Parts: sequence; C-alpha cells; structure tokens
Amino acid sequence: MPRVVPEQRQKFENDDLFRKMSRETEIKYTGYRDRSHEERIVRFQTEARDGHATVAFVSSGTNFTLQFPKGEDGTVPKDFLDFDREPGKVFIKSRFIMNGVCVVWKGWIDLQRLDGAGYLEFDEDKAKSEDKVMKETLEQAKRRVAEFEERQRQWREEQQRKESEASSHQRINYRQN
Repeated sequence: MPRVVPEQRQKFENDDLFRKMSRETEIKYTGYRDRSHEERIVRFQTEARDGHATVAFVSSGTNFTLQFPKGEDGTVPKDFLDFDREPGKVFIKSRFIMNGVCVVWKGWIDLQRLDGAGYLEFDEDKAKSEDKVMKETLEQAKRRVAEFEERQRQWREEQQRKESEASSHQRINYRQN
C-alpha cells in the first residue's frame, strides 16, 4: 500500500487542513500535562534531545508527535533541533507524511512558556522520492496481478482441456459399449 497520494503538491495546496497549517500559528508542548510546569520544561528539553516532542496547533487542536533524526554521534543535528539560534527558544524541524502528503513541520518553542509558533511546508524532496516508491509499488502490484491472471487463465484452459478429454473418452466408451 503506497504511503503517499498521487499529486501530493496539489493536495497540499488545495486541502483546507493543509492550508490552515501552512500558515504560522500558535503551538504548545502537550506532554506531561499532569506534571508541574518546571518538570514539564525539563521533560520537554530531554524529549527533544532524545529525538521527539509532542506539540499541538492551538487553533485546530491537531497534535503531532514530532520525530527528529539522530546523527552518527547520537545527537539530533542543529538543522532539526537548534537550542543555540536564539536564547530561550528551541527551533524545530521535523519531516513526515501526513494524510498521504510529505511535509516538513517548522517552528519554535519558548523554553519557559512551552509555547511558540509553527507551520507545515510541502516537502518537495521527500515527495519526489515517495512518488518514485509509490510508482514502483504500483507497477509491482500490476505485475503480480497480471501474473495471477495469467496463472488463472492457464488453469482454466487446463480444466477445459481435461473436461474436453473426459467428455471425448466418455463418447468413445459409449460407442464401444
């Protein structure tokens, strides 16, 4: 089953949900709501450095568990998680597939308030590679269906041949008796 839809860019540009989320809007860290604010601050920073964080678009209530890739040294690269760009903020980028469309989530979170701003962008590079995988998957499925149909045709022909032979044997046996 392909992970993406055909015409991803068109869906991203025309779908209401994507249009809303492609504008910078207020976001909040949503993890550990039952804990104290101070503990939530520590947990957010720990989670982010471990490669994930849960955030929500406040206006729509849409939640995301963002994943950040780790480099060879085991840390998240600065282009995905940057604590140094501006004091008191962390800048975040995460790539994923949402509703069959490759997107990049970009935003920032205030390290004290645990809120900030974020938006979605269409991920052109990932979309191209996923389109290629989708086309290969569909071609492979078409080949398997064609092979199955060919085997079915051969089986039916064999059954018809056997029935024809059985019928002609019955006629020969009938004439001999």
